[in-house]
Parts: sequence; C-alpha cells; structure tokens
Amino acid sequence: MAVFGGLLAVSALAGCGSSDDSAKGGDGGSGDKIVLGFSQVGAESGWRTANTESIKASADAAGITLKFANANGKQEQQIADIRSFITQGVDVIAFSPVVTSGWDAVLKEAKDADIPVVLTDRAVDSQDTSLYKSFIGSDFKLEGKKAGEWLLKQYEGKNEPVNIVELQGTTGSAPALDRQSGFQEAIKANPNLKIVKSQTGDFKRADGKTVMEAFLQSEKDIDVLYAHNDDMGLGAIEAIKAAGKKPGTDIKIITVDAVKDGMTALAAGEINFIVECSPLLGDQLMQTVKKVKAGESVEQRIVTEETTFTQEQAKEALPTRKY
Repeated sequence: MAVFGGLLAVSALAGCGSSDDSAKGGDGGSGDKIVLGFSQVGAESGWRTANTESIKASADAAGITLKFANANGKQEQQIADIRSFITQGVDVIAFSPVVTSGWDAVLKEAKDADIPVVLTDRAVDSQDTSLYKSFIGSDFKLEGKKAGEWLLKQYEGKNEPVNIVELQGTTGSAPALDRQSGFQEAIKANPNLKIVKSQTGDFKRADGKTVMEAFLQSEKDIDVLYAHNDDMGLGAIEAIKAAGKKPGTDIKIITVDAVKDGMTALAAGEINFIVECSPLLGDQLMQTVKKVKAGESVEQRIVTEETTFTQEQAKEALPTRKY
C-alpha cells in the first residue's frame, strides 16, 4: 500500500515478532482495559510508519492496551505473531496482512479461541468471511482506476504510442494486485497506452530506484511511470535525474499514497499526480475494536474516504498535512 519525513516522530518498531505494550494494562485478556494484539506488516515506507503511529496514538487515546508486533514483511512471522496473541489470550486481534493468501488456518485458530479478528489496510482472500469481523481500509482497485483515468485525460485525442513502466508493490499483496488491475482496466480505453515493463519494487524507495535504473537501461522511450506508492516513485526520481532526464517533464509520474515527501515532490512538479491512500486508520480501528469486544455488530467492509492531488492541490494541502 508509501514516504515522509519529519512531521511524525518515528518510534522504534518491535522487531522479529516481539511485542510492545503501548498502554499499561493486564496481561492477556485480564484487567479492565481491552487488550488488542496488532501485527504490522513492517516498516517498509513512510506510509507504514504513519500507519503505525496512528494505531499507537489512537490506542493510547482510547485507553486500549496495545500489544504491537512487527512482521518485517514476512508472512510466517506474522502468523507466529497472531498465534502468540492467541496464546496470550488478548481480547481482539488486528493485523495488516503481508499478502492476501494463506490465512485460513490461523484465523480459524483465533475463531476457535473466541478471539475476534479485524483486518486493517489490506484484505485476505479467504472464502469464509466469518473468520474476521471487519476489514478497514482503502479501495485499492479504485486507486488504480483513478490513476489510469487521470492518464487517459492527459492523452485524450492524441494517437501517438505512450510507453508506461510500472513499479509494483510487494508481490502477492492486496494493494499491488488491485492497484495494477484497476490501472489496467482504466487505460484499456486508449489502446495507445501500453505498459512496456512492470516489476516489483516491494514498496521501498531503494528498490524503486534500482528497478527504475534497469527500466531506463532497457527501454529507450519511457513516457510515463506508474508507481504503486510514493516511496518507489521517489526512488525512481533519483534514477531519472541520474540518467539526465527531468522527472515530471520528460517522464510523467503517477504515484499512490500522498504522504509528505510525495506531496512535496508533486508540489515541485517532479510528480504529476498522486492518488491518496490514508494511513490514519487508528481511530476507526479502535472504534471497531470497542464495538467488537462489546458484541455489537459492525460493517464487514469499512472504506476510508480519500481524494487525489494535482500539483496545485498539493501546494494548498501541504501546510496542514498531518503525515
């Protein structure tokens, strides 16, 4: 599902499945406070850092004891984290899945232990939707569609071929799959728009730079870069500049997230268009956790409200941007 610099204090994330109690309370499910076990994907981007900060701050404000684990981008670690939460007897488990598949067994273990599960940011492909109470997050396919629709308008009425390179997110992750398919569906309306190269940059700035360097070496004419998050787009900008080209002019750049570094590049004209994906899911998650613990019904799909940004809109939004 991203990059920023300075507005948020970056706290150290608990590593290798260790837990971080972010509010005082009893162990497991004891005590008066709700105990929430949360497994985060990792710390691969500025977006993820903002997401983690939002969850920790919101848990503290809501009086919820947070047991936080960092999966470091590994599904096997995340499954181990969830099993640890089950063993500890937490009240509710929430997690942002590293990839979409392979969760049924551990989710059934949580259900058998009578511990409700809430998904945040990313979905799972389980056919048994009773295994989790709710999924809170963005519509990634719509994000890809918005990116593609903007590009369609840029080349409306023009017949020349447009060569697009794509920096995908983590292979098998929901945002990577959906942002790709939404974009592809949108650009089908103009057969001149063609994706000539597509490769994962794992949502990381350094990988975005490396892959873009390879794209620039293998493709003579690149007109557009579509990056699944700001971080990879920012890394690609470094590679484009090093190749003697002007980002945003010689190569149009579209990214997803709208975190501060990305918005700053957009305001400077080095990115042309950003589709927002808000990381600030903490408050919605804590509200849902309280309802689930109380046995109240919740919507199984809660979509966050988001927008898009052009250069001028980025300039207007930056002074009050929270992340």
